[in-house]
Amino acid sequence: MTGFKEHPLRETLAREMHARPFGVVDAPAKISYLAVVNGEISDDAERQHLSNLCSVFKVPPPPGDATHFAENMGRFRLKWERHTEFATYTFICEEPFEQPFKEPVIDLIPEDWLSAIPGEVLVASHIAIEGRDMPERAVPELVGLFDNNTVMGGHAGGGRALVWTDFKIHEDRFRRILVRDIGMNHRAMARLVQRVVEIETYRSLAMLALPLARDARFRVSGFETEVSNIITSLAGIDGVDDERKLLARLSILAAEAEQTSVETSYRFSAARAYYNLVKRRLEDIREDKIVGLQSIGEFIDKRLGPAMETVENAASRQEVLSRRIARASDLLRTRVDVALEEQNRDLLRSMDRRARLQLRLQATVEGLSVVAISYYLLSLISYLAKGARGFGVVVDPFVVVTIAFPFVAFGVWAGVRRVRRSVTARKEEED
Repeated sequence: MTGFKEHPLRETLAREMHARPFGVVDAPAKISYLAVVNGEISDDAERQHLSNLCSVFKVPPPPGDATHFAENMGRFRLKWERHTEFATYTFICEEPFEQPFKEPVIDLIPEDWLSAIPGEVLVASHIAIEGRDMPERAVPELVGLFDNNTVMGGHAGGGRALVWTDFKIHEDRFRRILVRDIGMNHRAMARLVQRVVEIETYRSLAMLALPLARDARFRVSGFETEVSNIITSLAGIDGVDDERKLLARLSILAAEAEQTSVETSYRFSAARAYYNLVKRRLEDIREDKIVGLQSIGEFIDKRLGPAMETVENAASRQEVLSRRIARASDLLRTRVDVALEEQNRDLLRSMDRRARLQLRLQATVEGLSVVAISYYLLSLISYLAKGARGFGVVVDPFVVVTIAFPFVAFGVWAGVRRVRRSVTARKEEED
């Protein structure tokens, strides 16, 4: 026992490096291979389905947390692997055969179990491995094994094996791959078989993005036309209302473009990753051409390459479209902001004019108030002067009013001004 502290994931990561062993395959052998897209199906559902098959052949089921499983079922061996979005089932039967694609291994599997596999089958292939001691087949016989379709193939594994296929789905809904062992050991043959089926699996998974790319390109074309029309109409719009309407159209367009991007981004990213895996696996099998025969790598590159360029083009156009919409939105918002600033400026000017008018009116009202209040106060003083005669005080009311006038007027003016300042100060505090 060591005294150091281990990372909690050390053991898990170490097991992951050995999680999917290639195994061994001895020629002659027949193999049936299924790649099933499982989507949202849980691992437990697949393990339970495997357990049902194990119970039929009376073998131990997979562990509860297994992501791969290999077991001898009697006449054949089963290998199951769980990946991110798909699972693979490989059925291997190592025994002599006369016809490579008759009586395939899949016939040993109960039909009800096959029909209930969780998910949807994307790839189904029969692989036949001929031993080096078997007589070589003439070209017509070889082509006949593939229902007289065009056959592709070449040397693989540094010339130690031959691989042929037609990339067609035959009547039994399986593709056919024929491998001839020239000088491979059983582990190298297992690696070759796995890489060949992985090429077909990853190629098919990458191609899932093509229909989405075609649909996205069609939708993006419509969005591009709409953006161009909006940008063109910017020069002819008049008023904030028109600008707001265009901004609303741009907002709707941006939402639709973003929805398209969300619907396709994962599939496009996955397609890039699978395409890189296909190219890597083609390098791994080290294929050499056979004179007069198209190689597997050439066939795949000729068809998969343009499909991936379509995907990349759709993804690139979506990114460019998003940037164009963003620029158009910024331009339109700038126009709206400038128009609003002009409106605010005019509003402030109008408010300033109204404030000046209100000030003038207030000054006029204050003057009138001073005159009116002074008039009433002087009238009261005149009445008091007239009433003083009753007490024996003889004064001239006009003289009294004349003398009191400047004091009364100044006092009233000072009082009105003080009241106005008090009200103004209180309003400022409230604001």
